[in-house]
Amino acid sequence: MTEAAELRGRTAFHAGASAEMRIALAYQRRGFQLLAQRWRRGGGEIDLILRDDERIVFVEVKQSSSFERAAERLTAAQMRRIYAAAEVFLAEEAEGQLIDTRFDVALVDGSGAYRIVENAIVPD
Repeated sequence: MTEAAELRGRTAFHAGASAEMRIALAYQRRGFQLLAQRWRRGGGEIDLILRDDERIVFVEVKQSSSFERAAERLTAAQMRRIYAAAEVFLAEEAEGQLIDTRFDVALVDGSGAYRIVENAIVPD
């Protein structure tokens, strides 16, 4: 790997981590507790897992130069991997599949502004 490619990779990693923390804080201000970040199991990764008194929310954070470009980065295959990981996560919860869940997408643009789209990912 070239030095330039390594630098791009590190920059993207840190930008993604920063976007995730920004979104986690936005949810925490709304009364959610952060349960996990970059949770990996079941063949997928979930960027943020949060909980309030009523539900668990699985959040995919997408960052790009614009909200539209960020939204375009979410693929059907990725959504299937998120569902699979969520099923594993819920199997480990005391309430299991009985707890109310929601799948959100948080879009972050190049300026750091964000939009949270609730119920953006709907299981098949």
